[in-house]
Amino acid sequence: MSGFDIISAMKLGMSSASFFPNLHTEDTLEEIASLGIDTCEVFFETRSQYCEEYANIMKDKLKRANEIHKLEIHSAHSMTNQFEPDLFSQGERARADGEEIYRNFLATCKSLGIKYQTFHGATILKRAVKYTHDYEKLSKRVNYLVDLAKSYGVKLCYENVHWTYFHEPEYFEKLKPYCPELGSVLDIKQAMQSGIDYKDYLKVMGNTLETVHLCDYNIDGTTAIPGKGSFDFVELFKRLQDIGYDGPCLLEVYSKNYKDIDELKESYNYLEVCLDKSKK
Repeated sequence: MSGFDIISAMKLGMSSASFFPNLHTEDTLEEIASLGIDTCEVFFETRSQYCEEYANIMKDKLKRANEIHKLEIHSAHSMTNQFEPDLFSQGERARADGEEIYRNFLATCKSLGIKYQTFHGATILKRAVKYTHDYEKLSKRVNYLVDLAKSYGVKLCYENVHWTYFHEPEYFEKLKPYCPELGSVLDIKQAMQSGIDYKDYLKVMGNTLETVHLCDYNIDGTTAIPGKGSFDFVELFKRLQDIGYDGPCLLEVYSKNYKDIDELKESYNYLEVCLDKSKK
């Protein structure tokens, strides 16, 4: 397969997190479809959404969105501190409570046919402390969660996030050999916020990569919508092509980064142009 064929298979899409907190999750689907986008990630705002009743609301909203433009939900992620850190707690009761919520989250994903989870995991509470890990021991817990997600038809994908264990490439690099079914998510702005070149994350993620989050930023570290910052998206798409990535690249920005839906559409169109340039 040629590089052109590989990059052509890559999709652009959008995360519903781009509308948070101005719109509820279910109300973002029609907005995304109205932009002519066919792939999205849903950001669940709160634990009350992890139930069949809410899944049915989402199904109805997705049906309406598809009347505007065909839209598929690729992945989902939760508000991290609702339960993900508890999944790694030393306390048995905290782990049990976290897992109960996690199972409800996974059941909602299964009901909606969502195949991938963007996972943040445990958080760093003391930035001044250098965290060290027993990766063999840690992997047993991670593999348990991977298998739990798999039982609901969901693939757990670890995302690089600057305030979690996976804030530096070394964490995933050392964990990966013990967790052969673990996926990954590359987040451009989070790499910047960690002070690490995104290419260093990409190197250790390799063929585990299932999702890419796109956001622009300026040299002073402030975030921006793609096209309004200094990040080179053409280079990114070429590098993704080089590793044979053919999954979605999802626009995920902060709502403070744009004024209205037209500006968001303009940014998405800019990414389409960058993707086209990367093929040449």
